[in-house]
Amino acid sequence: MNSSKAHFHTTLVLALILGAHLGLQAESWKDKVSSPISNPVFFESPFIKSELEPVFMWNKIADPPDYVGGDLFLYAAQIRWAVNDRLAIIATKDGYIDANPGLLSHESGFGDLAAGVKYALIDNEEAQFILAPGLEVELPTGHQRVFQGNGKGEWDLFVSAAKGCGNFHAMANVGLRIPNDFSAETANAHYSLQLDYWTCQYFIPFVSLNAFTTLNSANATPFAVEGYDLINLGASQAAGETRVLCGGGFSSRITKRISLGFAFETSMVKPKGLVDKRLTSSVNIGF
Repeated sequence: MNSSKAHFHTTLVLALILGAHLGLQAESWKDKVSSPISNPVFFESPFIKSELEPVFMWNKIADPPDYVGGDLFLYAAQIRWAVNDRLAIIATKDGYIDANPGLLSHESGFGDLAAGVKYALIDNEEAQFILAPGLEVELPTGHQRVFQGNGKGEWDLFVSAAKGCGNFHAMANVGLRIPNDFSAETANAHYSLQLDYWTCQYFIPFVSLNAFTTLNSANATPFAVEGYDLINLGASQAAGETRVLCGGGFSSRITKRISLGFAFETSMVKPKGLVDKRLTSSVNIGF
């Protein structure tokens, strides 16, 4: 009898400890933060998670006299694998591009591939703050007919951070894209900010700001504007130019492991170049 009681008490204590642990996990501030939807290639979150994220993008190209008009579509899938609770392997650029520029011929093909790592240098659950630097390398594996596969690849050095305050969250990412061949591709700095608010699991609205500054002139194309994120034109007259996208949207946590996200952005500076308006959607599947 005493042995049975001892076994019961031990089982009860273990169940309470496990239940408390699961409760703490379920109530983590990170569970209420919307993943970045806009600027999917370079707005990497600081969170260390294993997930598959199919991405769809419609990109309206600015009409003349700003640029050539038309649009392009991107169909891609990102993947992240948490090696442990601090380190993740990430692959954020791939996919198929369908380009329909107004003054040029219709073209389609695969994009370049990019992969790397990120590490949660600071992860303070109590302070609701996380900071993660990261590194990615992009390989020129895509088709040149959709402005991929040019140059000798590039590196993206970035730092991402997020801070929570109750149901309000701020996330930021700052990075530097460094090409291996400065004559074929330009170097660019990129900056992203997202502010979201948890109303319920099905509606997490956010606003976003993404900016890109071209740091040098290449000589691959004679253009006075550079690509934003997906495409590096190697423009010869774009050094010093900064392009800004402002937008908003929402994400919806369908289940604990599956969420949907939608973002609409518009260019805030002229010449708008490759991006006039942009609609991005994604499905985030945790595993």
